[in-house]
Amino acid sequence: MSTLYFVGLTFFFVYCKITTMTELEKIAEKVLNCEDLKQEECEYIFLSEDENFDDLLYWSNKIRKHFKGNKVKLCSIINAKSGMCPEDCGFCAQSSHNKAETNIYPLVGFNEVEDAYEKAAKSRSRCFGIVTSGRALRDEEIKLLGETISKIRERHPSFHPTISASLGELSEKQLLYLKNCGLKKYHHNLETTESFFTNVCTTHSFSDRVATLKAVKKVNIELCCGGIFGIGEDWHHRLEFALTLGQIDPDSIPLNFFNPIKGTRLEKTKPLSSREILKIIAMFRFVLPQKDISVCGGREVNLRDLQSWIFCAGANGMMTGDYLTTAGRNPDIDKKMLEDLDLKIDYEK
Repeated sequence: MSTLYFVGLTFFFVYCKITTMTELEKIAEKVLNCEDLKQEECEYIFLSEDENFDDLLYWSNKIRKHFKGNKVKLCSIINAKSGMCPEDCGFCAQSSHNKAETNIYPLVGFNEVEDAYEKAAKSRSRCFGIVTSGRALRDEEIKLLGETISKIRERHPSFHPTISASLGELSEKQLLYLKNCGLKKYHHNLETTESFFTNVCTTHSFSDRVATLKAVKKVNIELCCGGIFGIGEDWHHRLEFALTLGQIDPDSIPLNFFNPIKGTRLEKTKPLSSREILKIIAMFRFVLPQKDISVCGGREVNLRDLQSWIFCAGANGMMTGDYLTTAGRNPDIDKKMLEDLDLKIDYEK
């Protein structure tokens, strides 16, 4: 047979494959080839019907493996200053505008932070976050935290896990000070998209949060920025939020899923279904394929027996241990889950 025959036959099979590909498969192939998605393709991912669910998870898992391999990044936190926050975020148990029962205490000292840091290292967390309540810390509190970070770096030469902080609004000067003390990453969530933000919080603006993000990027600290889902937003808000994060370009994206807490303004909000949560993770993996995407708050209570599915949906990280005001799962159980899935913990950087 002639060469021309085989060329023609090959072209025929390629043509047949292209013409029989589903819209979702075409979009996934573009993502795997590092091509930017068009607005209408992003809309298709976020606004398509549930009948695509199984295919969505198939491709989001494939995209995760392609860009992130077989490794999972763990993170842990300490609630270093708790309660009496003057902001009115409707989901937060620490807000003084809400009536939730929660622990209230001032900024903890070095020993408490170091103990939590050592527990994070034992759980093989790659990142350890120091989190405080309130819109911003006083200068003297920033100074104390800087001294704490410096001391941890001195006492733990390997400096694993790396230290992150979530301290509210900071200036470039404050961020540079903390960076020089050893801070590697700063966490500051947008929480939700701009068009929905006032439904969540009115005591500060979306642009206030963006200003802090810009300051973090200007001083060249790694940026961790994500949000919370299940607070009344719809799929259009979620798409808008994903595209906003794409513009901001954080290094890592934490996805939190609302766990209604008694006494908060949103306590009667119906929790998301496990299926809806997995769809959200998968959609963010499609739109932000090369980012580290972690599942954090609300994992255990909302996903229950489907927690391991977060990786099939496209996540390549998760928070382990306790959260800010609620208890998490034993890190040993999380490590066993990863072992059963044949996933490796990505520890040292």
